[in-house]
Amino acid sequence: MTRHSRAMMALLLTALAGCATLHTLEITNIDFSGGSMVLWLDVYNPNDYEIRTTRVVASLDLEDTHFGNATFDRSVALAAASHTLVKIPADFAWEGVGAGARALLQRGAVDYELETKLRVETDLGGRDVTLRNRGAVPIKDLVP
Repeated sequence: MTRHSRAMMALLLTALAGCATLHTLEITNIDFSGGSMVLWLDVYNPNDYEIRTTRVVASLDLEDTHFGNATFDRSVALAAASHTLVKIPADFAWEGVGAGARALLQRGAVDYELETKLRVETDLGGRDVTLRNRGAVPIKDLVP
């Protein structure tokens, strides 16, 4: 995997969860259209109560080009004021990698748009939440 591909994967992980950091990334399959990967995220729940997610669906575009999808259909307990390691399968498309790489070379930053749909359960009941986020990530934030 090239340095730019790793940077694109890191962007996906960062955008997927504002309260999560990448622990490990495993590429599980590569083909002509893109590939699949497993994202291991360290998720922090800052609340003073447990949150349980039962479904997460995210879609990420880079430079107005679809990059990837992540779907997670298992229940995960996020302990109060604690970190939890979460494994999420995701797919990516080469078109998004190429669009992001071009933007990095031309402008030194990648524009992204993320839509995340969550099903969250607490002791107070369940709720569906949709989050939308747009922004730009400069290359200095992507490359260690």
